[in-house]
Amino acid sequence: MIRIMKYGEVPNSEIFARSMPTVRVEETVAEILRNVKERGDEALREYTARFDGAKPESLTVTPEEMEEGLRQVEPAFLAVLEKAAANIRKFHSCQVRQSFILNDENGIVMGQKVIPVDRAGVYVPGGTAAYPSTVLMDIIPAKIAGVKEIVVTTPPGKDGKINPVILAAARTAGADRIVKCGGAQAIAALAYGTESVPRVDKIVGPGNAYVAEAKRQVYGLVSIDMIAGPSEILIVADGASNPAHLAADLLSQAEHDRVASAVLVTDSPALAEQVSAELERQIPLLERRDIARVSIDQNGKIIVADNLQTAIDIANEIAPEHLELCVDQPFDYLDSIRHAGSVFLGRNCPEALGDYLAGPNHTLPTQGTARFSSPLSVDDFVKKTQYTYYTREALARVAEDVALFARKEGLTGHARSALIRTEKAD
Repeated sequence: MIRIMKYGEVPNSEIFARSMPTVRVEETVAEILRNVKERGDEALREYTARFDGAKPESLTVTPEEMEEGLRQVEPAFLAVLEKAAANIRKFHSCQVRQSFILNDENGIVMGQKVIPVDRAGVYVPGGTAAYPSTVLMDIIPAKIAGVKEIVVTTPPGKDGKINPVILAAARTAGADRIVKCGGAQAIAALAYGTESVPRVDKIVGPGNAYVAEAKRQVYGLVSIDMIAGPSEILIVADGASNPAHLAADLLSQAEHDRVASAVLVTDSPALAEQVSAELERQIPLLERRDIARVSIDQNGKIIVADNLQTAIDIANEIAPEHLELCVDQPFDYLDSIRHAGSVFLGRNCPEALGDYLAGPNHTLPTQGTARFSSPLSVDDFVKKTQYTYYTREALARVAEDVALFARKEGLTGHARSALIRTEKAD
C-alpha cells in the first residue's frame, strides 16, 4: 500500500527515492563494446543469439520483412500512428532554429550556421513491452532537423523478427534502416559501425542499465541524448480532484517498472486517503499489476502539504520528469514551475496523453536533471558552426585591443598574430 505522510516527514530530496538493486555493469558493457568494435557483425550475431535467442538471416530489416510486418498491424492503429506523427511534427516544427549573419559594421561579417548531424541512431527497447511511441518521438525531430540517415536498432523476437508495431511506427516516422539488435551491443554498433550498421553521430533513446552504461561509455566518440533513469511522475492536486483519476495517473507510471516513482502531493488529507483506496482497487485491474504493485509499495508516496504553493516548491526542488497540475486554474501556476521535464495542465490532461498523441516529446530528463536539461527536441540533432570575417582595415581598428588582451593572458604569440597583419608587430 502506498505511504501517506505529512510534508516534512521525508526530505524533499528523498521524495523520489527508490529501492533499486545494485548492479555493476561497467566491466560487462566495456567487454561488449570492445568485442563489437573488433569483430563487428560477427559479435552482434553472437550477442543476439545469446541474449535474445534469435538468429536472424539478416541483421537489417528487408523491404519484404517491412511489408510483411505492416500487413499484421490493424488499420485503426496505423491511423492513430499517423495522427500522433502529425501532432509531433506540428509541435517540433516550431523548434527549428535558423542560421544568422551579422554584417552591420563596416568590414566585419559574423554568423552562425545551423547544421544537422549526418546520421543519427535511435535505440528502441524490447523486452516486456513494445514502444512504437518512442520510435515516433525520437525519429520525427531528427527528420525535421534534416538528418540525412536515421538508423533504428531494436531487439528481435526469438523468431528473428521485429515487432510489427515497431516496424509500422518506423515507416510512419521515416526511418532509413532498422537493425535487429538490442542491448549494449546495439549501442556499440551505432558508435563504432559494423558491416551492417553505419556509424552514427548521435544516439538517442531509452534502455536498460546495460544500454544506459553503454551510452555513457561511448559518449565523446558520439553524442547522446541523456542517461535516462526510471520513470517518475509527480501530481500536484487540490481537494476537488477525482481520486480515481489521480490513482490511474499514478499507475500509468508505476506499471512501467518496479523502480518507477509515482508521487502525489495534495493539500487535502481526505483526498490522500481516497487516492490510496483507489490504488488498491485499480492495481488488480492492470495486466502489469505485479510491476505496479512493487512500484507503488516500495517507491510510491502521498504527501499532504499545507497548501498548493508548498506543493509547487516541492516540484521545483525535485524537478520531476512528469508533472501534473490537477487544479482548477492550472495556468495560474505555470509561471511558478521552473524545473520539470513536461507539465500537464488541468484535470483533463493525463500524462498518458503526452506519451502518445499530444505532440510534445516524451523523451524527458529524469532523476532531477530537469533542473539543467530539456526534453528531446530538434536541437538535439543539430550543431552550430560560427564564422568570422574581417577586412584588413577592420582588423587594424582592433588589433591593439586584441594584443592587449593576449598579453594579459601571457600569450604573446596571440598578440603577434593580430599585430603582424597591421605591420605593428615587434
